[in-house]
Amino acid sequence: MSYKNIVFSEGTLFLVTGGAGFIGSNLCEALLGMGVRTRCLDDLSTGKMANVEMFQDNPLYEFIEGDVKDLDTCLRACEGVDFVLHQAAWGSVPRSIEMPLFYCANNIQGTLNMMEAARRKGVKKFVYASSSSVYGDEEHLPKREGVEGNLLSPYALTKRCAEDWARQYALHYGLDTYGLRYFNVFGRRQDPHGAYAAVIPKFIGQLLRGERPTINGDGKQSRDFTYIENVIEANLKACLAPAEAAGEAFNIAYGGREYLIDIYHSIAEALGTDIEPIFGPDRKGDIKHSNADISKARRVLGYDPEYDFQRGLAEAIDWYKANL
Repeated sequence: MSYKNIVFSEGTLFLVTGGAGFIGSNLCEALLGMGVRTRCLDDLSTGKMANVEMFQDNPLYEFIEGDVKDLDTCLRACEGVDFVLHQAAWGSVPRSIEMPLFYCANNIQGTLNMMEAARRKGVKKFVYASSSSVYGDEEHLPKREGVEGNLLSPYALTKRCAEDWARQYALHYGLDTYGLRYFNVFGRRQDPHGAYAAVIPKFIGQLLRGERPTINGDGKQSRDFTYIENVIEANLKACLAPAEAAGEAFNIAYGGREYLIDIYHSIAEALGTDIEPIFGPDRKGDIKHSNADISKARRVLGYDPEYDFQRGLAEAIDWYKANL
């Protein structure tokens, strides 16, 4: 895979915040597999030790249990760090509508704390997770950076705020910040349980248990589902991005468009089941269609995703069959 050709200087230290979560643990795994020193910061509120316990005996790995809402913890975590991959955040659009104050404290103040800590400790590059939710009610497809609509959830607001603060830190404080607008990431270690679980692992888990999954809405909503390997590539290539691009945000996706009902039937077919889904109400704050223009990331970051949806889905299904 293309990111495995990337070479960082000997002794380079990465900090992955939210490193015990779905995306964070995959980033830690990739970095350690490349022989790179990796520090993981996680408060284990949504991340799980089970996601990173395999790294505990690796001399290149360090785990700090701590909260990004605490600036002193962020400063300690950034000590000696070259690159920060900031993934720590609470996800879920509907949950953010129920818990706006918590999302503000965790996603906005926590991200600001990390940027400030990175600035003070001389971090070279600060790469952070943004989201396709910042496009809000902008209906035109594909989604292009610079053409955003009205935000539809507190979660989307937290990601827009992160981008605004990142621009300020690049402009005034010399911190090279790069925002990655993830489009519906899926893959190994994504949690299939709970009311706010992402749709692909939830469908797989329920069908493996012989349950009837519920599709919110009519199933005709579309998404640019993005396999985890593409996201790893984007994070690592952003660490090599030119300083002229600091303060900017980039769509990170495959550039495809999949309909929810088609995804459901693909998963059911792969698992050899003919269970029909239940159709429920639309989720509050959700957009109907999402599809990314990734030309900016290709041009500026050299992002060249290798995993299309079908290849990623096949790998994800195999992982869940082996691990659930």
